[in-house]
Amino acid sequence: MLATNQALQGFFARKNIDFSFRNYFIHVMSFMALGLFSSLLIGSILNTVGIKFGLPLLSETLWPIAKQMTGPAIGVAIAYALKAPPLVLFSATTAGAAGAAMGGPVGAYIAAVIATECGKLVANETKVDILVTPAVTVVVGVLVGSWVGPHVGAMMLALGDVIMSATHLQPLLMGAVVAVLMGMALTLPISSAAIAIMLSLNGLAAGAATVGCCAQMVGFAVMSFRENRWAGVAAQGLGTSMLQMPNIIKNPKIWWPPILTSAILGPVATLVFEMQNTPLGAGMGTSGLVGQIQTYIAMEGAGLSDLDIYKVIIIMHIFAPAVLTLVISELMRKIGWIKPGDLTLNLSSK
Repeated sequence: MLATNQALQGFFARKNIDFSFRNYFIHVMSFMALGLFSSLLIGSILNTVGIKFGLPLLSETLWPIAKQMTGPAIGVAIAYALKAPPLVLFSATTAGAAGAAMGGPVGAYIAAVIATECGKLVANETKVDILVTPAVTVVVGVLVGSWVGPHVGAMMLALGDVIMSATHLQPLLMGAVVAVLMGMALTLPISSAAIAIMLSLNGLAAGAATVGCCAQMVGFAVMSFRENRWAGVAAQGLGTSMLQMPNIIKNPKIWWPPILTSAILGPVATLVFEMQNTPLGAGMGTSGLVGQIQTYIAMEGAGLSDLDIYKVIIIMHIFAPAVLTLVISELMRKIGWIKPGDLTLNLSSK
């Protein structure tokens, strides 16, 4: 038995297959988000530009294609993350497409992961690899997409509906809960954007989620300015607050200011400003200003003028998170809970 287990472990190691939570739910999901950004997300942004400026190439030609390519893009991104050989990588487009067609983004994720790993198992094991490897990858992807996709997709949609309904019924409590949890997810080494899209978060829940994510990104950028200066503002404010995770592990107290800010501003977003967003922007915060662009898209038809929407975005996504987090962090510095150097990032290009 021991020899068999060792042989299996050796085989999986040779095939570069790692059955771990970190691999599938942190590393792979992050690449899934990149696939979403490269298809559905950028297509949505360009569609808005096309509609605003009367460019049919973007709104009528590019946008439908971008939506159709979401599944294949997820498939390729996941196969790339799993270090799949070429034949598996290319075949993953069909697996991702099948999963997306029958189970949305979650279906695409599950179908692509299982199909890719099965394809890797048989890759380069036969003399007819050019037939066997893509056949196994494609067939497994379609079978998994057909069997699992609809059920998992429906379950995620139902969960998202529960969260959105609860936010409408209890905007004070759920505004805080959603903002805090999604903000923390953005800073943790998991993909808050993928979570928001999987849950199909929109409306008030998505608005609260965006504010929570902004509190993390803008908050860390501002509260660490004395340590990281403008490079830190750009890296965290437009990139990701995930850069602070090593420092959070060393001193978890540095996470309190943006978390408290999320808890305060989430209900303000839902109750006072009734901010909304789309699933594409809910988990993005200020990363590449995607959250702000998608907020504008979501709130454009709410009866507000463009100027009013811009004002709300600036106040709730930038100004309020910056001020609140800075005040809380300065108080924590004064009582010694945050010490000099606790927020320093290594932003060297070397």
